[in-house]
Amino acid sequence: MKKWLFLCVVGVLGSCGKKVEMADVPKMNGYWEIQKVVLPDGSEKDYKINPVFDYFEIKDGRGIRKKVMPQFNGKYLVNDLSEAVKVVAKGQKIYLAYTTPYAKWQEELVSLTDSTMVVANEEEKEYHYKKTAALDLTHVQKTP
Repeated sequence: MKKWLFLCVVGVLGSCGKKVEMADVPKMNGYWEIQKVVLPDGSEKDYKINPVFDYFEIKDGRGIRKKVMPQFNGKYLVNDLSEAVKVVAKGQKIYLAYTTPYAKWQEELVSLTDSTMVVANEEEKEYHYKKTAALDLTHVQKTP
């Protein structure tokens, strides 16, 4: 019952906005900050401060997603870990298929604009992101 309700809600919300198309996928490239997660019961978990961003680099339907930590000098701390991403069209929907040495999973790309992105996973959680840029505070003057 919950899955049916979730699919109906996603379907209604998806039909209200512009449908994601393969031509939109390059908008994913860059840094994304999670804003909130909508749980299957409709409750929301807001993320006010995020120590980690998601970085996507996708070309020709394939690429990576990395977790990065923004620093005050505008750079990011990164490690060697990344998830391989393949963009897959199934019917009228676009999916992100992830692969690591330990797991495989997919998320539906529910909506995507130049500044926002929503993905839904197989556990019926919906992740809302906003595009972000590097934080550079090195030029800020100290107050006396």
